[in-house]
Amino acid sequence: MGRVMQLAAFSLAEVTYAAGGDIAYMIQESVGEATFQVRAKQENVSGTILPAFEAVKSGNGSGGSGQQQQQSSEGGGGTSTPSGSQASPFCLTGLGRGGQQINRCRETFAKAVETLVELASLQTAFVILDEVIRMTNRRVNALEHVVIPRLENTISYINSELDEMDREEFFRLKKIQSKKKRDTAAREVEDAEKRDAAEAKAEQGREERRNRGPAEPVNLLQDKDEDIIF
Repeated sequence: MGRVMQLAAFSLAEVTYAAGGDIAYMIQESVGEATFQVRAKQENVSGTILPAFEAVKSGNGSGGSGQQQQQSSEGGGGTSTPSGSQASPFCLTGLGRGGQQINRCRETFAKAVETLVELASLQTAFVILDEVIRMTNRRVNALEHVVIPRLENTISYINSELDEMDREEFFRLKKIQSKKKRDTAAREVEDAEKRDAAEAKAEQGREERRNRGPAEPVNLLQDKDEDIIF
């Protein structure tokens, strides 16, 4: 790009030196329409819409390019022939002096315009892609330093709570099992005491019966009933 603009600047300097003075008015009088037109289109690059520019030549730069002129019929033939051909609008520019330098400068600046349009397209694409990349990097950084750590902390908290619940449940089961063992042992002790008390009472009764000895026989004849008076 720098080389192209350098050559264009040198060509303009040669034209200024060869033609002498300001030649802008001669160029403006020779041009009827723009030689180059810029067309814009859109390109999709990985989901990103990028504008693309293209320089298109629109003819020789004259306002009446492509038109035909009819000559008036001569004689009795009544035929018409096209008179003119398309001529460059710069064919008479610099006719006195500097014409060759002007044409060479025009060609050099035409290449410079094409290069500038291509550069503008690339620069615009680079700027948009750079912004998209920065936005993507910001999102990635947000995911890496904010979202993912937050989710990891949440997962860690949930796991710790689940572990705590498991420990509490295990401790509760152990306490229940220990209480059942204590209750069972207490019932066994109570049953053993009742059984020992019953056995002791029975043994005491047997001991008392043994101490009293055998029972004396009862004489029924010695008992006298009272007389019955009618």
